Amino acid sequence: MKTKSKKISDTRIEITVTLDAKDLKKAEEQALKKLAAEVRVEGFRKGKAPADIAKKFIPENDLNAETIDTAVRTTAFLAFQECEKMPLVAPNINVTKYVPGEMAEYTATADIVPEVTLGDYKKLKVKREKVSITEAQIKEVLDNLTSSFAEKKPVKRAAKLTDEVIIDFVGKKDGEPFQGGSAKDYKLVLGSKTFIPGFEEGIVGHEPGDKFDLKLTFPKDYGVKDLAGAKVVFETLLKQINEVKKPEIDDKLAAKCGPFKTLKDLKADIKKNLEMQDEHRLNEKFKDDLVAELVKVSKIPAPDILIEDQMRIIKDDMTRNAMSRGIGSLEEFVKISGETMENWEKEAKKVAETRVKASMALQNLAVKEKITVSDDEVAAKLAELKDVYKKSPEAVKQLKDPNVKMDIKNRMTIEKTLDYLVKVNK
Repeated sequence: MKTKSKKISDTRIEITVTLDAKDLKKAEEQALKKLAAEVRVEGFRKGKAPADIAKKFIPENDLNAETIDTAVRTTAFLAFQECEKMPLVAPNINVTKYVPGEMAEYTATADIVPEVTLGDYKKLKVKREKVSITEAQIKEVLDNLTSSFAEKKPVKRAAKLTDEVIIDFVGKKDGEPFQGGSAKDYKLVLGSKTFIPGFEEGIVGHEPGDKFDLKLTFPKDYGVKDLAGAKVVFETLLKQINEVKKPEIDDKLAAKCGPFKTLKDLKADIKKNLEMQDEHRLNEKFKDDLVAELVKVSKIPAPDILIEDQMRIIKDDMTRNAMSRGIGSLEEFVKISGETMENWEKEAKKVAETRVKASMALQNLAVKEKITVSDDEVAAKLAELKDVYKKSPEAVKQLKDPNVKMDIKNRMTIEKTLDYLVKVNK
């Protein structure tokens, strides 16, 4: 067997494979053995006739076809190995020449694991942000706590800011209801800025039982393009007003929230929890920033087939997200967002390419630094997951799947590699 490779792109090659008579003879022997197993020869049980006898009962065209198929199947992967390339999927085969018993030639084209050149991953220009909790953040938590301990009492008077109202509403644009603009028995605290400007203010002054229209305009930078800057009408029914009385922010509130003697103790605990949350958030952001910078300073070709795989994952995730919101399809979800599928796919492809490059960068770094996960570590992780999912027999069963185990091992390797990247860039 002789091979000659031609680079189509950084992620795709074409290998021309030439087979001689010796290669074809070996392939024919395997082909004959396979075909002979299905031949009936008088005086022998099916498939038991010697190959040289069975050959006389096999059509020549069938033997030739099976021989070239066997020859290609048994040499294609070896051809990539000889060229020191690893195909990502089964190659596309095109037989260009075939003289039975003498020679054959074919091309094998495939996306390959590309060569990755990592930049200096020990000197990445990324700074980790410091944890900083403000008094405003602590006050926001305290305000939320007062809301959870608030007393609500139905009242018969005009609504005012800080009241909780229960309303029915239907949002219409050009006289037609728009997606996500209607609700029944909706609880809304006036002044919470949950709705677009003017909505909550427009309810102020109305009494229970009032029906009224709120003529409003969506902000120009609103997330749904079809509604951005649009003039709409909310047909509204005010069904109930609840006067909300929040407790004072003092030692008594602290005692209600847990084993705290004073407000100072409660605030210290809130600050501690906020710091832990922010620490985790900033750690994850630092990892993301490091990977992004590593990709930036490295040469990482992204194979189309891996980008397409990521695109499928993104589409599946978005479809599930849409369905959880009661939207039937990804296309409908994109349309509601005021986007076109063409633009959405263009942006999704950028995300997919970024994911592929990040994954390849970390995989190559793991290999270069010999970062591995032992069988014992995987077993410990599986035991941990089995305990987490012990109430779900189906989930526990899936953990026994070799593919699932391999996926877990890969994820653990990536986590170790990320930890290494953080360690060398502190």
